Amino acid sequence: MDLECVAENAHTTSVIKSPIPPPTLTEPCCVGIDEAGRGPVLGPMVYGIAYCPISKIPELTDLGVNDSKQLKEADRERILAGINDNNDYIGYCVKVLSPNFISNSMLGRENYNLNAMSHDTAISLLQGLLESGINVQDVYVDTVGPADKYQAKLSGIFPTLNITVASKADAKYPICGASSICAKVARDKCIENWANPERNVDISECGSGYPGDPNTKDWLRRNVDPVFGFPQFVRFSWSTAENIMAKDCVKVTWDDEEEEKENIPKINSFFKNIQKESDISRHRFYHEQGLKSKTIL
Repeated sequence: MDLECVAENAHTTSVIKSPIPPPTLTEPCCVGIDEAGRGPVLGPMVYGIAYCPISKIPELTDLGVNDSKQLKEADRERILAGINDNNDYIGYCVKVLSPNFISNSMLGRENYNLNAMSHDTAISLLQGLLESGINVQDVYVDTVGPADKYQAKLSGIFPTLNITVASKADAKYPICGASSICAKVARDKCIENWANPERNVDISECGSGYPGDPNTKDWLRRNVDPVFGFPQFVRFSWSTAENIMAKDCVKVTWDDEEEEKENIPKINSFFKNIQKESDISRHRFYHEQGLKSKTIL
C-alpha cells in the first residue's frame, strides 16, 4: 500500500489500489470487505476490499490475518507488510471517505445516511473488482445493519456471486480479516499524517475520536470556532459536534425562517386568477350595440 498516497488523499474521497495479482484473473477468488472508523466523530472512514484465489486461503491464514480491532498496531502493520510481500496472489483496494464528504452527505437536501453510504461504498469496490477482470466467486462482508437484508441487497445486485454477510465476518473469514487490516492501517496513516488546512489545530491530544471519550469531547470544545465551526478533521454531522456548535457557536438566522415566523405571504399568493369574460362589468354602450369580445379573427 502506498501509505504516502493514503495520507495525501485523507482530505478527499479517494481510492488506492494494489497491483492486480495475475492468478486472480483466472482462478476462482474469494473477496472480503470491511471498514475502519465508522463510529468516530473525528477523521475519515476507510473501506477495504481484499481478494485472492480460494486455493491460497491456507497461505493467507498463515499470515495471521484477523479482525484488526483484536490486533495491536505493530501486528497490523507486520501483517500488512506480509500481504504486500505476497502480492503475487493477494490484492486489495481501500477507499477513503473524508470527514467533510461524510458530513456533507448526511446533511444534504436528501438525507444520505451512514448505512446507505457504507453499502454504496462496498458495492462500488466490488463492482470495481469485477470491471478489472478479477474472477470473483465467493464474497464475505462484515455487516452494516441487519445481515439478512444486506445480503439480500448484495445478492440482488450481484446474482452470480456467492455472497455471505455476517456480523464479525472479519474474525470468521481470513480474507475479510485481510480487508479489515488494510482499512485500519490506511485510516491510522491518514490520522497520523493529517495536515490541518486550518491554523493552530493540534490533533495529538484528541483522544480516541469516539463520541463517548471525554478527551475527544474536550478537544472538540477547545477547537470549535464560534463563526466557522470545526476543523475539517471533524464530522460535524455527528450529534456530539452538533450539540457543541449549538451551545458555543454564533446563532445563524436564515431569511426563509424569518418569513415563516412573520407569516409573510408566499410569492405565489400575489398571482390571482384572471376574471372570466362573464364576470367583467361592461359599459351599457357595449351591451346596447351587441358587442362581444373575440379571441379568433
